[in-house]
Amino acid sequence: MVDLLDRILDKGIVIDVWARVVLAGLDLGIRVEARIVVASIETYLKYAGPNRLLGR
Repeated sequence: MVDLLDRILDKGIVIDVWARVVLAGLDLGIRVEARIVVASIETYLKYAGPNRLLGR
């Protein structure tokens, strides 16, 4: 378990979810969007800069 956590923090993981709510074939117009990023601060800063995620 420690090795798995270490690998995830070293490499990082992104979970991107998009869903809509449909009831009995009727789209209720409710959408759920989520983006979850799990990484160490060092890994985030390493990849966020080139991807312009730091706002600089």
